Amino acid sequence: MFSKPNFAPADPRGDAIRDMTLKNSETDQIVLVFDDNQLVGHLFGQFDQNLALIEKQIGVEAVARGNQVTLRGGHDACAEARDVLETLYQRIAAGDDLSPGDVDGVIRMVRADAAQPSLPSLGTDKPNSGTRVAMARISTRRKTVIARTPMQDSYIRAMERNELVFGLGPAGTGKTYLAVAYAAALLERGDASRLILSRPAVEAGERLGFLPGDMREKVDPYLRPLYDALYDMMPPERVERGLQSGMIEVAPLAFMRGRTLSDAIVILDEAQNTTSMQMKMFLTRLGENSKMFITGDTTQVDLPPGQVSGLVEATNLLGNVEGISMTRFTDKDVVRHHLVASIVRAYDKAGAEKSVRSGRRTNKT
Repeated sequence: MFSKPNFAPADPRGDAIRDMTLKNSETDQIVLVFDDNQLVGHLFGQFDQNLALIEKQIGVEAVARGNQVTLRGGHDACAEARDVLETLYQRIAAGDDLSPGDVDGVIRMVRADAAQPSLPSLGTDKPNSGTRVAMARISTRRKTVIARTPMQDSYIRAMERNELVFGLGPAGTGKTYLAVAYAAALLERGDASRLILSRPAVEAGERLGFLPGDMREKVDPYLRPLYDALYDMMPPERVERGLQSGMIEVAPLAFMRGRTLSDAIVILDEAQNTTSMQMKMFLTRLGENSKMFITGDTTQVDLPPGQVSGLVEATNLLGNVEGISMTRFTDKDVVRHHLVASIVRAYDKAGAEKSVRSGRRTNKT
């Protein structure tokens, strides 16, 4: 039998959410009552899909009735589910959109107990200091991006605090997308006068000189992921004006030599495919009032066999240099389709086993 209801004291966050908790030695029952019925519909999701995701991820039973939800399960699980729902409700009340990916992100952050100091909003929208879990965010006029994993949270904070930031990890972790989003926010705030996008062109096996068109048309196929993120953050007409005026510049890595990049945000994507000399050349372009973001996956090097990746070398050499931040994502930070994380883990496992077998053959010889 449950004990008598243990009603929580007055909640300093206000009356929008009421929490009524019943406890016994094995399970908890928490009843959350939300005042705004319209917001509750967004909170629970279509056909209660958000509640279903919370049930699956956290391991509780969530039963909705009207403007309230009853959570049943273990003490820690119920507490996590409550924090997730309260954080999501406050985000909706603040005007944020909510997708299944956002729900998954809040679950990850709550489970990681991301008790970090609140970071000021990186834009002009409402700060997120009122939520149960303080998640770093990037805001532009077109879109607001909120960290979905603790590592994404650290990455956004690192870009705010450092001039040179490395984002390392597998596909789908958001390292390039967040770098472009942050760069767009800085442009809108007027904290930088231009954005420079660069990437080594080695994946397709084609040289730039053999592709038709002007310089932008030649490198567009290689920079498509950067463009996609940029169009998410800024209106298309502003992106086009920026490209025409030079505020947004597409600069192949080979054309960077001799330049000093001042008052700019510079992004180098797919940096694992730079050589040692290319990486050294690129890093030494950093000028006054500039920030440089370098992203790449050291497990997907497309350089010729025996060629050392400039990204691998740079991370080994610069790991302890003050003012340089290195954020290392893993398969746990993948925010694309859930199968992507499984694919990354499978390839990592196969790569590790191959290295072990190679080491055994070397020892035998």
